[in-house]
Amino acid sequence: MAATKIGLVSLGCPKNLVDSEEMLGALVETGQAEMVGDPAGADVLVVNTCAFIESAKQESIDAILAAVRRKQRGQVGRVVVTGCLAQRYGSELAAEIPEVDAFLGIQSAPQITDAVFGPAARRGFALPMAGAPTDVPHVQIRDLDDKYPLIPPARVRATAPWTAYLKVSEGCDHACTFCAIPTFRGRHRSKPIERVLDEARRLVDSGARELNLIAQDTTAYGMDLYKELSLPRLLEGLGRIEGLRWVRLLYCYPTMMTDRLIRTMADTPNVARYVDVPLQHGDDAMLRRMKRGGSVASYLRLFERLRAAMPDVTLRTTFLVGFPGEDEAAFANLSRFVEEARFDRLGVFEYSPEENTPGYDMSPRVPQKVAARRRRDLMAAQQPISLAHNHAWVGHELDVLVEGRRGEDAVGRSYRDAPEIDGTVLVRNCEAAPGDWVRARVSEAAPYDLVAVPVRDEG
Repeated sequence: MAATKIGLVSLGCPKNLVDSEEMLGALVETGQAEMVGDPAGADVLVVNTCAFIESAKQESIDAILAAVRRKQRGQVGRVVVTGCLAQRYGSELAAEIPEVDAFLGIQSAPQITDAVFGPAARRGFALPMAGAPTDVPHVQIRDLDDKYPLIPPARVRATAPWTAYLKVSEGCDHACTFCAIPTFRGRHRSKPIERVLDEARRLVDSGARELNLIAQDTTAYGMDLYKELSLPRLLEGLGRIEGLRWVRLLYCYPTMMTDRLIRTMADTPNVARYVDVPLQHGDDAMLRRMKRGGSVASYLRLFERLRAAMPDVTLRTTFLVGFPGEDEAAFANLSRFVEEARFDRLGVFEYSPEENTPGYDMSPRVPQKVAARRRRDLMAAQQPISLAHNHAWVGHELDVLVEGRRGEDAVGRSYRDAPEIDGTVLVRNCEAAPGDWVRARVSEAAPYDLVAVPVRDEG
């Protein structure tokens, strides 16, 4: 019997991408599935959705409707919708879009084979076969308190072979007033450290040389299982994995970056000197309204500690502008904070009101035009700061992970650049292939990118 061709549309954050890879792994393990890169060639389309903010929800709905139109034209036999939007609005979506064959929530690898193949797939619940009449699509949402199994599921990686995301926990215990994620991803649940390390070794064995640690709050890792903040212990374990060159920390909570964590980062050679620590604001009153821990003063002390322990550390953050109550004085404080903190990397988002969050009913509201202007102004203020950081590297050497070619030049990233969100390093007249490592000396700097020349090829 010919294999069923599976097409996947994965939307949203890297955490969603890991869920997508685990679903693909579960399907491949059946021996009945073949992955196709182009959804146009699929028998079954799986849409893994995002529900973080309004624009993400709309993108997910558009992708579902596009998949349904393919089904109506007879181009695919089954449409399965998974992820955050299904977790958050599964019943409502089932009523509004009955053409979808199944709605599954987050972490859907255990259920995906039944959703794709129907009741013959041996995974515990039955769905109508593709094309069979049904009044209401099946909605199967997992309990948000489900624990991680010790044995990691198989993964079919969608990233380049040399880099991978490693999700260390799910859910969040923080009560930020702007964020709906805890309502559909649940409370914080850590993977057992044995499973994380086993998964890391499997990823390295499959060719990954860079692992990017992700979670809703990476720094909370282990508190539920081990009654202590266990990220330092995890980093020490990752530091002993042969062949793992970069371990990168994403999504750290500022008040949970302990001295032990900072020391472990500084002392573990394969931990990249890079910290992504979303702060959301730089005005104390706004931080209280957002129910964020800490203050401007405590954040500045944190950066002093990080830079003292690792003088070459790269600091990335994100801010949220336009939250209810943000007046011009609060925005001016945020702008001053950006000037004082001097981040290497910075992103800015406009507030999106999310139902079932305290911020949804807060006032006074900030007009969208004002929020958009503040975003532009803050990004403009950051540009010369980023440029100054990059200029400081001119004449110095960096290891570059090559990811592509541009004519005679190689294009890659240094430890200062996380995949997909940060800049690149263009290495002139370099023959290295994607996946190779090159030692390069920086010759030019722009606000986001660097230009370099090879010193020696490390292969």
